[in-house]
Amino acid sequence: MQTVKMVVTGPFSAGKTEFIQAISEIDVVATERKISRPEERVKDQTTVAMDFGRITVDDDLVLYLFGTPGQRRFDFMWEILSEGMLGFIVLLDSVRPETFREARSILDTFRSYAPVPYVVAANKQDLDDAWQPEDLRIALRIPGDVKVLPCVATDRESVKNVLLELLYSILEAMDGEGESVD
Repeated sequence: MQTVKMVVTGPFSAGKTEFIQAISEIDVVATERKISRPEERVKDQTTVAMDFGRITVDDDLVLYLFGTPGQRRFDFMWEILSEGMLGFIVLLDSVRPETFREARSILDTFRSYAPVPYVVAANKQDLDDAWQPEDLRIALRIPGDVKVLPCVATDRESVKNVLLELLYSILEAMDGEGESVD
């Protein structure tokens, strides 16, 4: 049995917890706490350590999903959660351009932890004022070889598509290193 560790990261309130909850076959282990700072009232709770979910792809492959806290005051968890990751997803809130700079900073931080494949998921594509993935690519200066994928974090099929794209990139990278992917 092969296990693949993926990290789901992104700015505060981008949809990371919902993303993992939409697809996990187990009850998500979440460390949500009530928000105490009034300036952070975009939502009522925030992840303070991590979210954890699991997906069995087939008899030989299991994905472990680790969601990071989005607030900078909990960023000490980022490096811990990135240890052993084979790929990561940067989840963006496509309707909140004020978070794009933070998303870019998080992307750069995770790239510095490990040279692994990653994708950018443009969440909330079901909303009228959502930026399109290609516009987000330009705004965040995402290289052309990195996938920027449309996503709705509460929709299982949408989440599955994002995870499969990252998994394909991981398997391709592993195959390129001469490792067996069977």
